[in-house]
Amino acid sequence: MPIPRPVQPETPGRDAFEIHRAEVAEDLSLAYLREGVGGYPLLLVHGYPETKRIWWRNVRPLAEAGYEVIVPDLRGYGDSDLSEKDEYDLALYSHDLYALVHDRLGHERCGLIGGDVGGAVICDMANRFPGFVERMIFFNTVAPTVPERADWYAAHGLDLNPLPHGPTGDYRIRQGRDWKLLLEELDTPARRRRYVRDFYEHRLLASQYSFEEEDYDFMVEPFEDARRLFAGWAPYQLEYGRPQSEPALLGQPVETPTLILYGPDDQVVPKDFPKRCEIAFPNRVGPLVIPECGHFLQWERADVLNEVAKFYFADLRGR
Repeated sequence: MPIPRPVQPETPGRDAFEIHRAEVAEDLSLAYLREGVGGYPLLLVHGYPETKRIWWRNVRPLAEAGYEVIVPDLRGYGDSDLSEKDEYDLALYSHDLYALVHDRLGHERCGLIGGDVGGAVICDMANRFPGFVERMIFFNTVAPTVPERADWYAAHGLDLNPLPHGPTGDYRIRQGRDWKLLLEELDTPARRRRYVRDFYEHRLLASQYSFEEEDYDFMVEPFEDARRLFAGWAPYQLEYGRPQSEPALLGQPVETPTLILYGPDDQVVPKDFPKRCEIAFPNRVGPLVIPECGHFLQWERADVLNEVAKFYFADLRGR
């Protein structure tokens, strides 16, 4: 009999939030949620294989606490537009989100929360747009590296630029290098759904019993479309020569004040993640380890993230 999981906030229904749209680049619009308008803006950035739905347990509690909660689908994901030119990379994601929050919604500053690919994006945003990002929460992804501190990595027994393959991380190679063969294998909506479901179930990213049957359906549905599944593989293809608009700004420290969280049940992100964050984020709080939690921290331990976020950004909200 499974051990009971920590009680989580109620999951709103699929149609609980209005979906908005905004053009952020030529012929490309993002879909996004926007709740609690008028509060301090918090931008919540999903990763792969996620969409804005991974934040469903966080939107309402944060909006009710006085924050304007902005939750987009990245280009090519969920309800956002696909790129007609097949242009996807971390810098483009950053420019899209800056255009949404700054140019379209009119916020001069904001707070960011992100993990997985979304964690890399918020780090790039913090370095790319000085003064725009006031504070961040960062969890379970690849920490930025600081090449000029190679001596620090060596002293701590760490490779300078590792990739988080982990015991079940072969998908990075298949999606990055062997994507044509993989796409041929996933030739029906049912096979694509099964493939994505494995990330939430068998690939050991999440803490056991974090997702119910209806949760799997909710998370994997947007990836039935082969074009959207393929779009989500773009960051992995960058390792194998995919053209990019410009390099992501991840080879330097992130000076923005950042709270580091870590779900230790994640079997893809290496166990040295907390240590790497110590040099990547000079102005950090943590790393703090969240028990009974894996890769999808915002869903698995929404009870923790929601309360921590309320306090971490509270003085900005009050201002």
